Amino acid sequence: VKTVTMDLNFYYQDIVRACFPNAQIVIDRFHMIQMLTRSLNSLRVQVMNTFDKRSRQYQLLKSPWKLYLKKFDELEKVHPRYNWHYKDCLTQSQVVTEGINTSTALENSYNLMQSFIQAVETGNTHELKSLINCQDQIGTLMHKTLLTFKHNLTAVLKGAALPYSNGCLEGFNRKIKQIERTAFGYSNFINLLTRIRLEENQYTEKEPNSLLMTA
Repeated sequence: VKTVTMDLNFYYQDIVRACFPNAQIVIDRFHMIQMLTRSLNSLRVQVMNTFDKRSRQYQLLKSPWKLYLKKFDELEKVHPRYNWHYKDCLTQSQVVTEGINTSTALENSYNLMQSFIQAVETGNTHELKSLINCQDQIGTLMHKTLLTFKHNLTAVLKGAALPYSNGCLEGFNRKIKQIERTAFGYSNFINLLTRIRLEENQYTEKEPNSLLMTA
């Protein structure tokens, strides 16, 4: 085993080092970006709650919350749309720009997240390292996220530089959890394994007894 791709779970890393001492640990890109977006979303809620619920700033940060988690390049910048929450006709980019301008920490965190995503997609490890060591005013949770990246710097940089991902494994685990949730749990483990094989088209039905068919 040369590489092991995983998330930032500390206990998993101990297991990998014990079982595969010569393997390189690679942090999956999805989990890095997920941690950043969760940190930004938490900061957005904190800033939003500092304003009155009837204010324009509160509505700009509340109703279009999904826009803050998207890449800025993917936001609509030409055709404005009316929104009854903040009672104005704005494009998606205008909404996000005005929203993050309500707080310096929120603006810095948003710009950091956008730069981080771009650096990961392009494999720019030098820019990534610079962003992790950022000294700008950002939220507490965002600071903790960067600190986690800093403690796992080698694995994080490899995650951006190498093409490996554990997306297939994460998707399979998600499917198993969904099967258990749909069935409200299985009391028989064999039945669960059979259901998983059926979903993956790996279950071969036994041929009926030829003697019974003849009879």
